[in-house]
Amino acid sequence: MTLYEAEKNREYTIAGLFVEEAVTRRLQALGLNDGTKIKVLNRKKKGALIIKVRGTRLALGRHLSANIEIREEGSHA
Repeated sequence: MTLYEAEKNREYTIAGLFVEEAVTRRLQALGLNDGTKIKVLNRKKKGALIIKVRGTRLALGRHLSANIEIREEGSHA
C-alpha cells in the first residue's frame, strides 16, 4: 500500500521510495529509508500528511505520499 492510503494514528514501515532520484536522496537524508518505522499523525485537506519519523515531524504532499510504499507494522508481506 502507499503512504497516501495510510490511516491516522497508525504505525507503518517504509517499503520503498518511487519518486525522482533527487527527491529520493532528499527523503533518505530526512530519515525515510527502507525499513524505517513511521507514524501518521494527521491528514490534511488535499492529501497532505503529517508523519513522525525518528522523532521528527514531516509534512508530505499528495504526490510524494502516493509514491512511497509502506507496510503495516507487524505485517511481513
